[in-house]
Amino acid sequence: MKVSDLVEKYGLKVFSGKEGLGKTIEGGYVSDLLSDVMGNAAENEVWITLQTHQNVMAIASLKDLAAVILVKGLEPDEDTLEHSREEEIPLLGTAMGTFEMAGKLYADLNPGSQS
Repeated sequence: MKVSDLVEKYGLKVFSGKEGLGKTIEGGYVSDLLSDVMGNAAENEVWITLQTHQNVMAIASLKDLAAVILVKGLEPDEDTLEHSREEEIPLLGTAMGTFEMAGKLYADLNPGSQS
């Protein structure tokens, strides 16, 4: 699944980083603790978080993540948007909560996992 497919399917808002919408998603990671993401997220995963500051994009870049999704209608800080543009990592948004967004992503990436 491409990041653009996820955006279209769930009506996610693209705040910035449109150049990276063609990236392939290989998994997902959910955490609001930056050190946890830095230590455990894998390349090409989508990070779901409620953190909005620029350090989010620094971690996303370091881990070569496919995209970052901000939940609960949160808006990114301006410096976060700039960092997203520079790194070409899509910064997305949704009104959904973390649990709902994570469940949808999991189901999309693991078809047949639901009984």
